[in-house]
Amino acid sequence: MLILTRRPGERVVIGGDILVTVMGVSGHTVRLGIEAPQGVSIYREEIWLAVEAENRAAAEAAAEDLPAGPPPPQGGRAPDGEDPQTDPS
Repeated sequence: MLILTRRPGERVVIGGDILVTVMGVSGHTVRLGIEAPQGVSIYREEIWLAVEAENRAAAEAAAEDLPAGPPPPQGGRAPDGEDPQTDPS
């Protein structure tokens, strides 16, 4: 972890294309401005953690809903070698 001291108006450059500016300091609160390319997502940590927890819960619920055993055949011949499209039974 890199620890820096910055004053209001001073900046930090990350990776050459992300710019973090200290907008102001009031007591124990620091206000930051972040400029990043449009494709870069920026989240507060507590929001990121909540989204990750929701994603994990959704993935676990989806996994529980999956049927047990091998998946059903998808077209072609049936596993016993019979052609389901021409089988008279």
